[in-house]
Amino acid sequence: MNTEQLERMQKGRGFIAALDQSGGSTPKALKAYGIDETEYHGDKEMFDLVHEMRTRIIKNPAFSADRILAAILFENTMDRKIDGEYTADYLWEKKHIVPFLKIDRGLEEEKRHVRLMKPIPALDETLEHAAGERHIFGTKERSVILDYDEQGIRDIVEQQFELGLRVFSHGLVPILEPEVDIHSPKKAESERFLKECIRERLKKLEPSVKLMLKLTIPTENNLYEELMADPHVVRIVALSGGYSREKADELLAGNRGLIASFSRALSEGLRKQQTEEEFSASLRTAVDAIYEASIR
Repeated sequence: MNTEQLERMQKGRGFIAALDQSGGSTPKALKAYGIDETEYHGDKEMFDLVHEMRTRIIKNPAFSADRILAAILFENTMDRKIDGEYTADYLWEKKHIVPFLKIDRGLEEEKRHVRLMKPIPALDETLEHAAGERHIFGTKERSVILDYDEQGIRDIVEQQFELGLRVFSHGLVPILEPEVDIHSPKKAESERFLKECIRERLKKLEPSVKLMLKLTIPTENNLYEELMADPHVVRIVALSGGYSREKADELLAGNRGLIASFSRALSEGLRKQQTEEEFSASLRTAVDAIYEASIR
């Protein structure tokens, strides 16, 4: 584990940029960026285009360490290069931004009002490759709570911690992401029960274990403040969950110590057709707004 990167994640000011759209969400990300599905054919062209988009974001001066602590990458992006360097090396060496890797492979069908993660093939090989050859600091793994169901939420938490411990055994810091759907009829109740399940699971960990949590911005302000004080928790970050950037920033600002890990809210307003001046101005607006909400 890179101790300098750990120190930055524990104490640095800023937010995490989620640049980890994968196969299922990439067409939507490209469409929002101004590239229609008719403009590319097959996965290779699609991933070439999304890497161009991510490269444009990462290389822009607005994407800087004074606002951004870390970036979450898709596996395809991890194995691609920016200006001759693998993406994670470029992020850390050129930008001083900590690299994370999305490792989940999608969600199972709904059961007990939750969607667990699908099995992750060749996980240990991926983690060894990420830590040893691509200099990744940590991982991110997402599952979803659709409505209040105590057994379903327990299942989500147990799966997240089991996977997180496997990740940590490879010298990586996992970001556990048990998302609560913002449209859940009992969102607040689900979040309160989720917090208790996480709190109980943290008590069972060995003292050396370090992890992060990525959680939906809670309905009840400062709900997760107690978890932030746990010695195992490096940081708690918030996902935008489909809120607009303006709404996500407003909600985030009401939660002390919670920092952003936004994807759609970050790229909102960015278009391929923009001039570099227009693109930079739009990205700077997004970065500044998310940063300000994260440090309040």
